[in-house]
Amino acid sequence: MIQKSAATHIRNFTVQLSPTPRGARLARLLATEQLRAWQLPLDPARQIIAELATNAATHSRIPGRDFRLTLYVVGDTLRIEVTDTCGDREPRLQVPDVDAESGRGLVLVEALAEKWGVAHGPRPRKTVWAELSVGEV
Repeated sequence: MIQKSAATHIRNFTVQLSPTPRGARLARLLATEQLRAWQLPLDPARQIIAELATNAATHSRIPGRDFRLTLYVVGDTLRIEVTDTCGDREPRLQVPDVDAESGRGLVLVEALAEKWGVAHGPRPRKTVWAELSVGEV
């Protein structure tokens, strides 16, 4: 018996942005339009992208160095990656004080993503990634 396997179609989108509040906002807006073009659900991906991009713009800001947003769709999984040039600054999941005005980004990513993590390299880079199931595409 001969079995045929469907070739896996991989979709991807990458953009390099300045590590500023404007760059983080632009990451969310461009990603939203790309998800729409791929006819994928916007949420919770849009929220995860906003949190990871904001973290890169806030905590990994080095003058002259940008951050990169990459989206991949492989099968039924959307992978969101935000790469910056502060590999020595490990993101930490911590629950902020109730009255804190910030510090909930990775708590939200943990709650919304099916899985997430950090990949290092090449030096001085690190990539914070999250994955979501988007159903059959």
